[in-house]
Amino acid sequence: MDLTSRRAPAPLDLLDRRIVAALQVDGRASWRLVAETLGEPERTVTRRGHRLLAEGLVRVVGKHVRGTSLIARAQAAPGMLRMSTQAWAGRADSTFVYLLSGVAGAVAELYCPPARMASLVVDELPGTPGVTWCATSPVLHYYKTVHEWQPGILSDDEAGALRTGAGAVPQVPPSNDDTRLSPTDQVLLRALAEDGRQTYDELSRAARVSESTARRRVEALRESGQVYIRAVVDPAVMGLPVHALLWLRTPPAHVAEVGTALAASPYVRYASGLLGEFQLLVEVAVPTLGALQELITTSDWAGHVQGLETSLVIETLKSSQVVYA
Repeated sequence: MDLTSRRAPAPLDLLDRRIVAALQVDGRASWRLVAETLGEPERTVTRRGHRLLAEGLVRVVGKHVRGTSLIARAQAAPGMLRMSTQAWAGRADSTFVYLLSGVAGAVAELYCPPARMASLVVDELPGTPGVTWCATSPVLHYYKTVHEWQPGILSDDEAGALRTGAGAVPQVPPSNDDTRLSPTDQVLLRALAEDGRQTYDELSRAARVSESTARRRVEALRESGQVYIRAVVDPAVMGLPVHALLWLRTPPAHVAEVGTALAASPYVRYASGLLGEFQLLVEVAVPTLGALQELITTSDWAGHVQGLETSLVIETLKSSQVVYA
């Protein structure tokens, strides 16, 4: 089964999950390093890793960090929601697109340079065929993004051993302007977006530069936080089949405290501060509905939340810029 399947995937066994978790730390880590870190035979890790990639259970991609974003929610005419949101998923500027339970039938995150906000918010998104209602909220701050998510499978020492080659933790640059990148860098970023584990020889041929230049430019892009390379995986295969979004209303004085506390949980994949009706948007993946109930009712941060709306993610159309059919 591959990432384009709509069926809920079965959980992987523990070693496969540990291999995936290693690729979440550094998608370009060698199988030798992964094996040494996990304390497993290199041949076993290599065989399993190749199988996970070949079967599409995990995909390694390079994601270019491009700047300011907004969150869009949508409702659509009966029978039109999937078609409308597939159009959003097909946009180059969308990061994730989910179909949801609840009133807002879909949500998306999109890159949005300030100069394009009026066009995107007033014309493009609400003008998508089938959309009957659309609300947008600019992202003010990221407390955690999916590239930072670790599902608690690796120890801190194991993650640290893998992180030495992973480059800087990406920070959002001040501009979405890709023209500031050299033509070579732009080609390399496109190639890494297709397959983050391409060899430097393959990357050099794509960019028409020497292998040493390709290596140097990729390392520079990673170290500067312009790109991160990691595994894209359905949380269900990691033993976390309940996927939900939490929309939180929080007093301004407690937004940072709540966002930081949420980001520390291994169940939290994403947490951002928003401008608008809700102050925080949080994406979680948990093993059961009971675990979700416990997270939202017994956590210390819950005492600072004035209102909470929870939506189950019932289908992923796009995640980490990877489109699901």
